[in-house]
Amino acid sequence: MVLISGLSGAGRSSAADVLEDLGWYVVDNLPTALVSTIVDLAAKPGSEIGRLALGGGRDHAHVMERVGELRAQGHNVRVLFLDAASAELVKRYDATRRRHPLADQADGLMESIELERRQLDPVRAAADLVIDTTDLNIHQLKQRIVTAFDVGTESRLQVAVVSFGFKHGVPLDADMVMDVRFLPNPHWEEALRPLTGLDPEVRDYVLETASGSDFVERYDDLLASLLPQYESEGRSYLTVAVGCTGGRHRSVAVAEELASRLRSRGVAVRTTHRDVAA
Repeated sequence: MVLISGLSGAGRSSAADVLEDLGWYVVDNLPTALVSTIVDLAAKPGSEIGRLALGGGRDHAHVMERVGELRAQGHNVRVLFLDAASAELVKRYDATRRRHPLADQADGLMESIELERRQLDPVRAAADLVIDTTDLNIHQLKQRIVTAFDVGTESRLQVAVVSFGFKHGVPLDADMVMDVRFLPNPHWEEALRPLTGLDPEVRDYVLETASGSDFVERYDDLLASLLPQYESEGRSYLTVAVGCTGGRHRSVAVAEELASRLRSRGVAVRTTHRDVAA
């Protein structure tokens, strides 16, 4: 079972549509009080509902309480949280001219968004997977959902390694953030500046140094020791973010190297280079 939660305008309905396309039985905008009723119907003998996705309503205060009750009853429940930067949500509302659900409780759109963000903070903190949709188009969001919830991909810890530039902001969905701005910077080398961390010349410049190789070895060892512990705690997803100044060189090279090492140990990994083209 998946409970879809998140900020209004961040992509909850789109996530529900993708899950429905994957064969999940989806009930969207479900009041929290009715969750148990739907689950009981799905669990009855003879029910053909094997995978249930529930789009949470606006009763935010009781969402995680209901999830706890379902888990105590033996149901396998995961919480998917859709997030986005407030400025991006304002743009989306301006484009669609829709009214924010909390408009009657706040003074203006931005205040409505921040009010909802505060109300949902406990849900976000307890979510199994947080997806930041700020810079995702609908196709990219679909791929994230498919990777996380399609048949055959949901039984082990999945790791996302994301490179980014600090000047563009830290990814909202990061579980771990590593700053690699101490490594040699290819930006100051005229021949390397137009390239990215995906190019061998940049990779070698960053990683074939004492500081680069030592850092990757140590951070790889740290991840190797932490991932089994995250998995034993029941985590299904982990996002590791690696940042440099602009997100084009050092962070990309390090993210690729870490992802390669994780894959060699059998970890399910995907890489995203958020700011490589910025």
